[in-house]
Amino acid sequence: MFSNTETSLRVTEIDFLKSQNTQQHHTDGYNIKNLVVRRGQPFQVQVSLSRELKAADKLSLRFSIGEKPMKNRGSLLSLKPEREDSNGWKISVVKKNGNECLLSVTSSPNAPVGKYNLHVKAGTNIYTPENGVIYLLFNPWCEDDAVYMANEAEKKEYVLNDTGYIYVGSAYNIYNRPWNFGQFEEFVLDACMYLLDKSKLNLTERRDPAHVSRAMSALVNANDDSGVLLGNWSGNYVNGTSPMDWIGSVIILQQYYKTKKPVRYGQCWVFAGVLNTVDIYLNEKGEKLNSLSFDSVWNFHVWNDAWMKRTDIPNGFSGWQAIDSTPQEQSQGRFQCGPCPVKAVREGDVYLPYDAKFVYAEVNADRVYWVVKKVNGRDKYFKVGTETQAVGKNISTKAVGQNRREDITREYKYPEGSKEERMSMQRAYSFIRPLGLMPRSGYASSTVQTLSGSTEPLVPKEPVTETGLHLEITNTEPLHPGNPLELAITVKTSVPGNWTVNLTGSCQLQYYTGKVQANLGTIKETINLEGTSEMQIPLKIAPDAYMKTLSSVEDEVLILVTAIAEVEETNDKLTKETSMRFEYPPITVQMPETAKLYNDFNCAFIFKNKLNVTLENCKLLVEGLGIFKMTTFELGDIMPGRIAKSEIICTPTRLGEKKIVAKLISNQIKGISTEKGIFITE
Repeated sequence: MFSNTETSLRVTEIDFLKSQNTQQHHTDGYNIKNLVVRRGQPFQVQVSLSRELKAADKLSLRFSIGEKPMKNRGSLLSLKPEREDSNGWKISVVKKNGNECLLSVTSSPNAPVGKYNLHVKAGTNIYTPENGVIYLLFNPWCEDDAVYMANEAEKKEYVLNDTGYIYVGSAYNIYNRPWNFGQFEEFVLDACMYLLDKSKLNLTERRDPAHVSRAMSALVNANDDSGVLLGNWSGNYVNGTSPMDWIGSVIILQQYYKTKKPVRYGQCWVFAGVLNTVDIYLNEKGEKLNSLSFDSVWNFHVWNDAWMKRTDIPNGFSGWQAIDSTPQEQSQGRFQCGPCPVKAVREGDVYLPYDAKFVYAEVNADRVYWVVKKVNGRDKYFKVGTETQAVGKNISTKAVGQNRREDITREYKYPEGSKEERMSMQRAYSFIRPLGLMPRSGYASSTVQTLSGSTEPLVPKEPVTETGLHLEITNTEPLHPGNPLELAITVKTSVPGNWTVNLTGSCQLQYYTGKVQANLGTIKETINLEGTSEMQIPLKIAPDAYMKTLSSVEDEVLILVTAIAEVEETNDKLTKETSMRFEYPPITVQMPETAKLYNDFNCAFIFKNKLNVTLENCKLLVEGLGIFKMTTFELGDIMPGRIAKSEIICTPTRLGEKKIVAKLISNQIKGISTEKGIFITE
């Protein structure tokens, strides 16, 4: 008699060697039970068998992806040791030790990304392990992967760092908002995998970062599918969260994964056509008119750049690709934008996929100012100035390995006035039918003053005036809410002669989208200047003029100052606008500089109201990835001079440099934020 067990080979257990594999694959940060690995790089599994593996035994690992895995579609891979699969995967036996067998698995560097089910077939028996779903990600560490990035410091910043900044404000005043990306937090990777499944990309498309990132740009906004975030710029967020109240992506993605419904609400920094001139309409007081301004010039806009090799377009356009998930314009029938090679924007190659014309216009538009005057009861439009290259002045990102802003405008465009810029612009114009200078507002068509509407590709130049007219807008005192806004417009001339200058100035509150929220005041002055001289005209706004608006809006608003100057003797016209930000008292964070893993420490947030107004309904939002979950403190009203102090006990669960982010929101103020770093050791 021979025993049957000798012939029948069975798998009794599988060890995914999670600790060793995730360290080698730079995925040890993920808070998840399953094994997470990157494609094109070997990982090991330890298989325990019912008896020793013999040469004649058949052993295979089966990886399947998708709903109906099939061998001929490449969605079912059956891997046998030492034989390379047709899809570029391979496994080998590292060592055998009694009933134990250590296997090494290498996936293809262009394998479809996503969730794979693993089954092991030994002889005729199939074993299904517990937590047998393996997550396969893109691999910036693998030279044959399209997302390969050679620089270690850049990989640390762009792949592994889970905190960063979003730069907002205006070209004159750039400031940062801390943001927690939180890619390693619980359910965040699951939410991404759920979106990948929802994208309905086929297996071939899942191999390519260009297709995956394009699909994700559509799924982040819920404007045409049930994506992650619903865009809302109305200022009314009653049945949701105001875009200002988020300090990171974690809560948003966790909520979306749990409910599978869009989270309310987002704006462009939350979502981290034709080559246009953008028309801005002013009334006779120099105040910007919302109703006519169809095009929006936003004070700032936030989008993503993703690093990848582009195999679908001519050589030379790999590297950083712009992706924009803010729903602004449909592309191929969906609210999606990109990936568009940043280099194509710089070189003017705007015919390249995807959406290069739109991205080019986002960073290269000019502004044309029109004054609307009533003449015999009808609106007439008078052009009072063109600001070339007004859009896309400063393009910013967080510097690699440092908490500072890096200006990357040069990646998107050549220096202004350079020969390369002219050539790039002419190249871009040759692919886009250039439009003559006419106001684009629908109301404007019937009564336009004829303008030199040449449709030749003009390369705009700075307006040179006969008088050397120049305008500057400044604030003479700090812009604290509750205090008068002390502003000034300086008019300068630099050519010999006596000049009579009619100056119109206005001050308004506006959203970052350019929409005016309130008119605060105007001035009209006639001044006389001789030769090279200047005069400063004050523009003062009392607190009563703006505090009510400040309390009624849900968003942070900017102070917009517009000046129009006309010289009577020469008919020179010049327009200038500047947006400024209110200045706020800081939040102070008190905590140690270092702490030990799993050892509690105390963290205190202190805010002193140094303003002359009571801040009503104050809320403090705090989050520390790997330290504590997002927490909200309701602080009520904080009177002038009063101090609010909130404390939290922190338990660090991850090693290395960590950040704590805090944000204070009240009826009057929406945007005070701060952060502090702490180093966690073993």
